[in-house]
Amino acid sequence: MITETNDLIRCFGAGDADYEAYHDHEWGHEIRGDGPMLERMVLEGFQSGLSWVTILRKRDNFRAAFADFDPPALAAFGEDDVERLMQDAGIVRNRRKIEAAITNAQATVALRERGGSLSDLVWSHAPAPRSHPPASWEDVPASTDESKALTKALKAEGFVFVGPTTMYALMQAVGMVDDHIAGCIVLKN
Repeated sequence: MITETNDLIRCFGAGDADYEAYHDHEWGHEIRGDGPMLERMVLEGFQSGLSWVTILRKRDNFRAAFADFDPPALAAFGEDDVERLMQDAGIVRNRRKIEAAITNAQATVALRERGGSLSDLVWSHAPAPRSHPPASWEDVPASTDESKALTKALKAEGFVFVGPTTMYALMQAVGMVDDHIAGCIVLKN
């Protein structure tokens, strides 16, 4: 549903300053680099089953708790860190998701050691640009062939908690796909 705030039309996020800023300046904008990509991947995983605005409001806490998503620093976390994070009310306290964040940082480091890059791996699955924006949210898929292929490639590299729906949300978040609804203020076409 398209909403209006301050005479601007947004396809989501209207009425909440943080959510509006995320909509206007981040979602669908290109992100590259292993640290930023790992952050988005981890946060999309934490969002699973929750509202994105919940994660967005806790993002600074996540950054502090997870070593600013620096892959080597996060990869070095151990069981004591997991227990510390399970007590941190500033983040979502889900053991599986916390452990997945650490595992995915370790997989990112291992990929780098083999001469690869998480960012490059993710971007290698970018679909062709849309010929026109979606008319409504019903026109936006939950997953695509590309997000399924990305999931398979990531799992082969040791990543976890990376299903096709979560990876499609990642593709949206990092600008691989532009799913802003027709008429949205940040529509790039």
